[in-house]
Amino acid sequence: MSTVVISRRTAVSAALAAVAGLGLAGCGGTQSAGSDGAGSTFKIGVLQLVEHAALDASNKGFVAALDDAGLSYTIDQQNAQGDQTACQTIAAKLVGDGDDLILAIGTPAAQAVASATSEIPVVGTAITDFAASGLVEDNEHPGGNVTGSSDLTPVADQIDLLHEILPGAKQVGLLYCTAESNSVIQIELAEEALDKLGIGHERYSVSSSNEIQQVTESTVGKVDAIYAPTDNTIAAGMATVAMVARENKIPTVVGCDTMVEDGGLISYSINYEDLGRRAGEMAVKILQGEAKPADLPIETLSSSECKLIVNADMAEACGVDVSGLKVDITV
Repeated sequence: MSTVVISRRTAVSAALAAVAGLGLAGCGGTQSAGSDGAGSTFKIGVLQLVEHAALDASNKGFVAALDDAGLSYTIDQQNAQGDQTACQTIAAKLVGDGDDLILAIGTPAAQAVASATSEIPVVGTAITDFAASGLVEDNEHPGGNVTGSSDLTPVADQIDLLHEILPGAKQVGLLYCTAESNSVIQIELAEEALDKLGIGHERYSVSSSNEIQQVTESTVGKVDAIYAPTDNTIAAGMATVAMVARENKIPTVVGCDTMVEDGGLISYSINYEDLGRRAGEMAVKILQGEAKPADLPIETLSSSECKLIVNADMAEACGVDVSGLKVDITV
C-alpha cells in the first residue's frame, strides 16, 4: 500500500488559489470509481467542517478503514475551520481535482460537496440525518452520488440520563448552533423527550463560535442543567461552555464522548472513530466497484454500541452524584 498525505490547509486563500480555472463536472481521477481498482492508486479528497475531537476521530477511522483494506491511495486533507464559504471553495477545489471519491465530515461540508458534484461519489460522516439535510432522497435508498454514516445519537436516552442524575431539574437549557440543520433535529427530539418527562426547556442558540460564552452565560440562574447535542460549533467550543458551567455549577449533558472529554459532564455516546471507520468501509466498496452510493443505505451505530462516559472532575465540581451509574468510561 502506498499512502500519501497532503498537508491540511486551513486558509481559504490557499483553496482559492487552487480553484482558479477549474470545472465542476468531471470525475476523472487516478482511478475511476466503479472499476475493480486492481493495481491502481485512488485519489481521495477530504473536506472536514472544523477541527475538533469528534470530527478528527471520524477522519482517523475513515483512513484506518482504507488502510485495513489495503488500498493504494493519495489523500488531500482539507479543513474549512467552520467557515461556510470555505466549505464551498474547498468543495469546488476537490471536485476540480477530479478525485475518485470525496469524504465530507459534518453536514455543511457534505452539503457543499453535494452541491458541487452529482458525479463523483461522496461519502459523508458525522451527519445526523442525510435525508432531512437534503443530501439523499431517502436514508434507506439514497438514490444519488451521496451516502455515508450517521451520528444520530440516542437523544431520548440522553434526556432520560439527565433526569436520572438530576431528578429535581425543572428547567433545561438547550444549547446549539442555528447554522447546523442536524442540531435542530436533535433539539426537537430533546424537546419531545423533555415534554414526556414534564421538564421545562428553553432554546439557547448561537450563530457562530464567537457567541458561545455570552449565550452560555445567559443560562445562569435560569436553568438547572444544559443539554447540548452533537453540534459541531458547540463541540469545538466545549471548553468555553465547560468554563461557564463549572463556575456556576450547571451540569451539562452532551451529545458525544469527546464533548465530555472537553468538559461536559456526561453522555451516552457513540464512538466517532468507529463511525468514521464505517464510512471508510463504505468508501472501499465504492472504490472497488462493489457498490454504488445510490444503493448503499445510510449506516448508523446501534444503541448497543453506545457507551456511558462521565467527566468525574465536572461531576464533583457540579455536585452531581454518579456513583449509582454503570459507567463505561471515566475521564
